[in-house]
Amino acid sequence: MKKEVKKWKEQKDSYGIIKYPLSTEKSLRLMESENKLIFVVDKKATKHDIKKAIEDIFKAKVVKINTLITQDGYKRAYVKFSNETPAIDIATNMGLM
Repeated sequence: MKKEVKKWKEQKDSYGIIKYPLSTEKSLRLMESENKLIFVVDKKATKHDIKKAIEDIFKAKVVKINTLITQDGYKRAYVKFSNETPAIDIATNMGLM
């Protein structure tokens, strides 16, 4: 099992870990109130992998990441950004707002 994880980590880059951002009512509410964005990520990605990928792609400091595997089998990452980088600015750059 550990060999499979090592091979997977070597093959994945930042854009392979982060699939796409979610733009739902809940994600917009979290963006405004708690400075968080929700991303759908690869199911094998760890919190550390997700944090590194987000920081590489968006050049923003990540404070905390919570993950959730949905009933459909997708993995969501709730990413809390530092106060220096508002989530609304990142969402605007991605075209969500």
